[in-house]
Amino acid sequence: MPNKQRLFNPPNDRSIMEAWNGFLTGRVPPANALRRLIDDSWRRCLDVKVDPSRVQAPVALSEEALAGLQQQHRALLDAGQQVMATARDLLAETGTIMILTDPQGMILSVEGDPRALSAAEDIRLSAGSSWNERICGTNAIGTALSIGQPVQIHASEHFCAGIKDWTCSATVIRDPYDGRILGAIDVSGLGKTFSPHCLALAVTTAGRIESQLARQEMDVRYHLLERSMAKMSSLHDGVIICDRRGYPIKANGCAADALLARGIAFDLNSPGPIATLNLGMFSSTAGAVAPAWLRADWLEAVVVGGERIGTLLTIPALPARPVSPSVSRVAAADHPHQDFAGIVGESASLSHAISKARLLARTNVPVLLLGETGVGKENFSQGIHRAGHPGTQPFVALNCGGLSKDLLASELFGHAEGAFTGSRRGGMAGKIEAANGGTLFLDEIGEMPLELQPHFLRVLEEGEIYRIGETVPRKISFKLISATNRDLHEEVTQGRFRMDLFYRVSVTSIRIPPLRERRGDIAALAAHFLRQFAERYGMAGKEIGPDVLAALGQHPWPGNVRELRNAIESMFLMAGTAPVLQLDVLPEAIAPALAAGPLPADATRGKLEGVELASIRATLAADHGNLTQVARHLGIAKSTLYVKLKKYGLDQDVDGARGAVSP
Repeated sequence: MPNKQRLFNPPNDRSIMEAWNGFLTGRVPPANALRRLIDDSWRRCLDVKVDPSRVQAPVALSEEALAGLQQQHRALLDAGQQVMATARDLLAETGTIMILTDPQGMILSVEGDPRALSAAEDIRLSAGSSWNERICGTNAIGTALSIGQPVQIHASEHFCAGIKDWTCSATVIRDPYDGRILGAIDVSGLGKTFSPHCLALAVTTAGRIESQLARQEMDVRYHLLERSMAKMSSLHDGVIICDRRGYPIKANGCAADALLARGIAFDLNSPGPIATLNLGMFSSTAGAVAPAWLRADWLEAVVVGGERIGTLLTIPALPARPVSPSVSRVAAADHPHQDFAGIVGESASLSHAISKARLLARTNVPVLLLGETGVGKENFSQGIHRAGHPGTQPFVALNCGGLSKDLLASELFGHAEGAFTGSRRGGMAGKIEAANGGTLFLDEIGEMPLELQPHFLRVLEEGEIYRIGETVPRKISFKLISATNRDLHEEVTQGRFRMDLFYRVSVTSIRIPPLRERRGDIAALAAHFLRQFAERYGMAGKEIGPDVLAALGQHPWPGNVRELRNAIESMFLMAGTAPVLQLDVLPEAIAPALAAGPLPADATRGKLEGVELASIRATLAADHGNLTQVARHLGIAKSTLYVKLKKYGLDQDVDGARGAVSP
């Protein structure tokens, strides 16, 4: 809507009043006498027989009924609490007030200039009163809610005679998750307080409330996931976590199979809400009937602090059909469980991640791999692909980091011939199109530019892609595996990653443990890499000496498995024809752990402290006493590092590490 349609022009007040008088007697207002939105609103009022002589809103709700309404919209009130409190000071002595309403125009809260509050009471512009357009005629609250856009209504533009002394500006507040209207924010005052800036204030305030709602929803969802994750480990039953709106936000690896086995037509890749699970202010389907397939005993409320924040839906697995021994042997032969053979280790944390990956490989839901740089996220993604696609379907990988927005867009979506200068003749298929029928692995998805995120989200939701420069969509289907070493929750909070895309790519997630949390796997990994390098370089196999293995066990491994692999390759080559790797070929970044000497007596109080001390000393030596680098490589704050240096009495180690590089 153009600004000239939103804003009132004060000199027109008298002609608008004349048009109103004529309108009530059946005369058509002169051309251009009214803004289009006012003309449309007056006609709506006439259609529903609003009383033009009304001087105030209907009688307000009782205190008990108002309290119940406010409780129903507690999330909206909480999000607007700080803004409304600020309004008391911001609007003092301005003759204006700020109003927060529900989606029907019922006032939930009012703050502002005390004199204006007193005048507002005269027309019942107060908490508990309804200012719906169908009741009070054309007014900023009711009209904004009717058309879903910002509006300013001044003086004679109001439909009812009793409120023509007022000027008001309002806009709707939308749910940041699905765009539904949750309420309205309004700035009102007597006619002399008219200012076009009031509409800007209302729009800005609505934006702040929507941002706060987004943060609240993120917190609620994380509580919901924390309370529900223990139930997600079922190896047979399908488990789906639904938010307060009834939207599924996470499903375990058995959910798709459980739905399919029971013939339930509910697509986890593009689900709608389960209407009967809508709660509180999110409920918009009064009297809705539950889907025929949904059984009440499958539902479990998730409650935190006495408030229901979501629902756990468990779909029991159907009894398995008996299988003959010969069929079982064939199945076992077809699936030898070698899909994750390249991931070496037997630690509990790694085994749990592999088990979860095997389960998720059988579904087509997106998987988010979480872990530090170098933990082996691409190995996991390839294992999931092989376990879920035993044939020859494509596996396509792309790292979203380090690419410009334009280059990444071309790599992802492809382009038509002539789409831009330098485009390939005949056009080019992008990585998404190349992965059709198979798996697309997007590493460092947290670095995808914000401008590209809505386009990628559309691909996931619609199952079709447009090459750059084309207008005809191409149907595609692929399994998405994405990975990140960033905290996407924080990225969403900071506005660097879209919330809707976050929930789309993280339907299920797997945390891959860093190497320092599974030091018991270092020996097996080292032996595995030695066999690889012997084959690659056509040399005799080598073993690793116990002293070297001990040194590897003390290193903090900030680069994780990738750093270990590089260290083993360096030692393998430097050892020449020697059959055993000794300390003399240990890389410089690891060797200082031995030079640091034996652990002090107080460090033997516990294995954990000993490992921590060894890691700090080794990193101090590797980084030559640069405490900023040491803290970064250890993954701790610099202030925490100072505390630990004092705890273990490592001042001399710091000086020694710095002195090792002094001229």
